[in-house]
Amino acid sequence: MFASEGLAIAIAVLIFVVVTIAKGVRLVAQGEEWVVERLGKYHATLRPGLNILIPYLDKVAYKLVTKDIILDVQEQEVITRDNAVILTNAIAFVKVTDPVKAVYGVTDFSEAIRNLIMTTLRSIVGEMELDEALSSRDKIKARLRESIADEAVDWGLTVKSVEIQDIKPSESMQRAMELQAAAERERKAAVTKAEGAKQAAILEAEARLESAKRDANAQVMLAEASAESIRRVSAGIGDQTGPMMYLLGEKYIAALEKLGESGSAKLVVMPADLQETLRGLVGRLGARG
Repeated sequence: MFASEGLAIAIAVLIFVVVTIAKGVRLVAQGEEWVVERLGKYHATLRPGLNILIPYLDKVAYKLVTKDIILDVQEQEVITRDNAVILTNAIAFVKVTDPVKAVYGVTDFSEAIRNLIMTTLRSIVGEMELDEALSSRDKIKARLRESIADEAVDWGLTVKSVEIQDIKPSESMQRAMELQAAAERERKAAVTKAEGAKQAAILEAEARLESAKRDANAQVMLAEASAESIRRVSAGIGDQTGPMMYLLGEKYIAALEKLGESGSAKLVVMPADLQETLRGLVGRLGARG
């Protein structure tokens, strides 16, 4: 009876000792830091390696990862200064540099820094026009990192980098932009077609003008040649009417033949007295000369 009681007590003491040692000895892995509270108040921060605590008084309240933490900032709608809706998301790389501030400065530092990035991103993009926002990814990234750096330090964090994963117009904006681009292409095509028609009309008018000028010059030159020919013939024959009548008669007959060859000419009337007719012409030419 007494032997069994003694054994039970020994086992209880052994269990107590084992539990006490287990509570007093802590091995912290590389890349982690543990925050210890004593009687509900911050006491110490355990570094990687072997650490000794006072059992039943000290408690590991928080275990923090001191390696870089990747925070995915969810996609959100952002309204630009010209009231365009765009979609954007980001990813941040942060590191816990002060475990005490990280656990006692804010309730959830990961959620806090994620919400801070979202609100700051909305503020920065809201100051930009749509085209500027879509083409200023690096500028937004730099301003975002600069804006949240001070707040992160107060929470025991260091923001190593913030990357804008995507920034694009919303589906409704994409449809509106596509329609606008199509309308602009149609407008340019219409302008190009009108410009082509205008140039063609101008060239055609210039061609007609040049042709008319050349025709007029040709007629003037032909008239001058005819006048010169008449003067030379008149000077050559002097007062003799015979050669003059021969030439005029030849011209006259040639003109009548040409008139007769015309498709619209049905009847050619020859003068009854061709010789008298030519003599009359010679007389009028002599009077003009």
